[in-house]
Amino acid sequence: MPRQSISLTDPSSEWLKQKVDIEGEYRSNSEAVNDLIRKAREMEGIRARLVQTEQGGFTDQTREDIRAEIRKEMRRDGDL
Repeated sequence: MPRQSISLTDPSSEWLKQKVDIEGEYRSNSEAVNDLIRKAREMEGIRARLVQTEQGGFTDQTREDIRAEIRKEMRRDGDL
């Protein structure tokens, strides 16, 4: 797995510390950052699919159906 070095603003650093050290929502900074990136990628996929659907006409899928389909595709591709 590639290693990255990033710089955070003070508010972002404090938020990350809160989530990892204080609340224990994540076990490490890396876990938190990877989760945020996965969520951002998922949202990009959802937005793209909604735009595609809007431009292509009607669909029977709900937003939840579209989201579930995108998550399934991401799992298949090893992104989740």
